[in-house]
Amino acid sequence: MTNKPRAATILLDSRFQHTCYASAMTLFLAIVVIGSIPGARQNLGHYASGLVLHSAAYSILGALIFLGSRGSASRRAICAVITIAMMGATDEYVQSFWSYRTAALGDWMVDVASGGVISTVLWKFWSRMTAN
Repeated sequence: MTNKPRAATILLDSRFQHTCYASAMTLFLAIVVIGSIPGARQNLGHYASGLVLHSAAYSILGALIFLGSRGSASRRAICAVITIAMMGATDEYVQSFWSYRTAALGDWMVDVASGGVISTVLWKFWSRMTAN
């Protein structure tokens, strides 16, 4: 029997995976819906820039997707980055329908970069955690 830290045991539990993935989908839906409310994005702009908002939101989404996926650390990381790229593109696409919002390639790039960074960190952590 290996002596994995308690957090590792929780992270490896399949019930936790389902909760993470469902949370990611719920959070993404909330981002799209709230971002579609007239004035909501501008009000948030008083507290944080678009760069900060996109980085934080898509890093959290990336972590949830990584933890909610199955397979090796590499598979989880690839799945998370691809899913984040699709989510970011969907978010920007939806924004293009509203006159008070604009779709921006730069925002999508921040989304993908944030998902990539968190996936890389988790890939490294996961590889070490499961090796013990």
